[in-house]
Amino acid sequence: MTATPGLGTPRLASPDLLRSTFRRHAAGVAVITARGAAGPVGFTATSLTSVSAEPPLISFGIGTGASSWPAMAEADHVGVHILGEHQSELAATFARSGADRFGAPTAWRDGPDGVPVLDDVLAWLVCRVVGRVPAGDHRIVLAEVVLGDPSGSGRPLLYHQGRFSGLRD
Repeated sequence: MTATPGLGTPRLASPDLLRSTFRRHAAGVAVITARGAAGPVGFTATSLTSVSAEPPLISFGIGTGASSWPAMAEADHVGVHILGEHQSELAATFARSGADRFGAPTAWRDGPDGVPVLDDVLAWLVCRVVGRVPAGDHRIVLAEVVLGDPSGSGRPLLYHQGRFSGLRD
């Protein structure tokens, strides 16, 4: 193996290497919600992926140690919300451990199949969970789109270098 000029010293695989590398990867920001036995739950996700157009499938990852995992592990349906650049505080609330995610100022309503639907997002979907795939200390949740609304206005919120920001022209 020949070293490429200008590259730093390679490091062996580790959780820190993975986190450091993905801090450099800009990702769209979504909030995933579900109805749990004790009420609504949700978390901020940057792992949202379109999987298939026919049938319409999405996926996202969630850590099995996350406070939302017990409800997500049992939920038949989930809400997927694409956040706009005006929603960095909402993203931070849903990312913060122990936060009252559905208290004021979070604006939301009960949506189809009991899924909590957030207001003022760029787009939202209600999806039926079709699988949960073990992946290390996470699960990859596969869900089929049931319905949604992509008509919100604005620009997307991004996550990069450990912070939320908007697109630059």
